[in-house]
Amino acid sequence: MVKRLFISDCEGPISKNDNAFEVTANFVPKGDKLFTVISRYDDVLADVVKRPDYKAGNTLKLILPFLKAFDVTDQKIREFSAQNLLLIPNIKETLHYVRKIVHTFIVSTSYEHYIKALCQALDFPYENTYCTRLNLDKHPLATEERAKLKKIAKEIAEMPVIEIPEKAKSLYDFSEKDRKTIQRLDEIFWKEIANMNIGKILFEVNPVGGSEKAEAVKSIAEKLDIPLSEVIYVGDSITDVEAFRLVRENGGLTVSFNGNQYAVRNAEIAVLSENSVVTAIIVEAFSRFGKQETLTLVKNWSPENLKKSRINGKLLNRLFALYPKELPKVKIITRENMEILAKESGEFRKKVRGEAIGRLG
Repeated sequence: MVKRLFISDCEGPISKNDNAFEVTANFVPKGDKLFTVISRYDDVLADVVKRPDYKAGNTLKLILPFLKAFDVTDQKIREFSAQNLLLIPNIKETLHYVRKIVHTFIVSTSYEHYIKALCQALDFPYENTYCTRLNLDKHPLATEERAKLKKIAKEIAEMPVIEIPEKAKSLYDFSEKDRKTIQRLDEIFWKEIANMNIGKILFEVNPVGGSEKAEAVKSIAEKLDIPLSEVIYVGDSITDVEAFRLVRENGGLTVSFNGNQYAVRNAEIAVLSENSVVTAIIVEAFSRFGKQETLTLVKNWSPENLKKSRINGKLLNRLFALYPKELPKVKIITRENMEILAKESGEFRKKVRGEAIGRLG
């Protein structure tokens, strides 16, 4: 029997958190707004401007100077992460089951502090994770720079959140107000902060998002000597797009779990579920029968057809007990239904993870 490989993003498919957002909101005045403005700017640079050497997920380094300015330490992030874990229901059992049948890895943009706390809670091996390495304490911050950063943080928190027009191809597609915001953020990050001593942090920390996630997937598959056609990748956001493309182009299977528009537009299956038992069923189908049979199962997703399938009876009983009236929505993504599914999944995502986190890229 072919041993296949399951790789999952963390925040979204495994937990409800957006840890970096929550850390910023907790320790920085108006940190929720600050993070949201920077996150949308990150989406613009990664998806519209396509700035060279820039990748989705860099929000996690752009916020670091502000965390330093407000006295956040590695210990504070560790403690906050452990105390504020919000897991997708049934995920511990799902990962325990999945690890028995396939090689299982987590590839996440999250800081290592959060991933270590998560692994401890889930009894998951930390060595089977890829995440953003961060030693915040090693970066000193001068008093003068601290004062400047606090002032800049206040300015960013008062900026409007950039609206990305549908199918925007360049900055000319944006409103004048949003172009001014983007221009000002360019100055802040790539001139003002980049020229401070703390600016080194922007070049030394390397978030695992975008191309880094794709590289991680490739690296895991090569180490295990498993072709990418035998990989199933589950993600939910813009940071997963390149991993989705890599796996899909090489014949593997890609799943959006409560994904936003970026995830739905780049995956083959959309899952809208509060519970991770659906993930276990899809991974079981893929591990035992391969991609085509899994797609057939999803195409005919119903209690009757699931009962006729050769999926583990205990898993199915768990699913039917949780959803006696209507199963969670699981659909093959097509050109025809993509935009409707993106909208539905985006709304469902907000319901599961909260409005503030659900609308982040």
